[in-house]
Amino acid sequence: MVAASKMKKAQDKMLASRPYSEKILNVIGHLTHANSEFKHPYMTAPEKVNKVGIIVISSDRGLCGGLNTNLFRSLLKDIAAWQSDKVEVELCTIGKKATSFFKNTGLQINSVLTDLGDNPNFDELLGTIKVMLDKYDSGDIDQIMIAYNRFANTMTQVPTVKQIVPMEVTEEESMDHHWDYIYEPDAEKALGALLVRYIEALVYQGIVENNACEQSSRMIAMHSATDNAGEMIKELGLIYNKARQAAITQEISEIVAGAAAV
Repeated sequence: MVAASKMKKAQDKMLASRPYSEKILNVIGHLTHANSEFKHPYMTAPEKVNKVGIIVISSDRGLCGGLNTNLFRSLLKDIAAWQSDKVEVELCTIGKKATSFFKNTGLQINSVLTDLGDNPNFDELLGTIKVMLDKYDSGDIDQIMIAYNRFANTMTQVPTVKQIVPMEVTEEESMDHHWDYIYEPDAEKALGALLVRYIEALVYQGIVENNACEQSSRMIAMHSATDNAGEMIKELGLIYNKARQAAITQEISEIVAGAAAV
């Protein structure tokens, strides 16, 4: 019941943030096709990827089924593929479960963020995001990914790993039209502020999506646990009644046998 109540609040928060994320994603889609006089580094793919940074989003608490495990397994497959191509991997972890899991893998963890609670504060995320962006700006990493559970419906949570920097070019077929922009004061300042805001919005959306997934998965896990506990009580009650009946039958048999002997 607690998880169901929290799930509704988490879903409302997730749905409230989706329009903003979708709109800024649409703007970025137009920017990838625009003929700007300035090409921002976040929109320019490197010739070769030598190091990848991943922002991993998980829950702080357990008892939510295989939610975190499924995400970690999916991510480990991608990490193994990168490492087989001689690509190094660094992590930023959000959530206690990701931190405790990946600290035993030997991968470098650049920053850790935990205890966000059910109402994550946007400002708390900025430090973790800035660590990765600073490394990208300095050329220490060539690509930034985000890994989280995407909310499909109450019964389905989809482990998702996607690239956020550099921006992936949107397919023209998926757009009805595209246009260029006039920038004020200039393209460099406008794009610099917009693209950082876009990355922050993606990470925040990933956190609220993962939070909704967590509450849904926990509600299902607790419902299953309640059903299993009920079945166990019935089975134990049946076993107890059988043992009690057997003891009563034995006592009666002994009384009858004693009476017959007398």
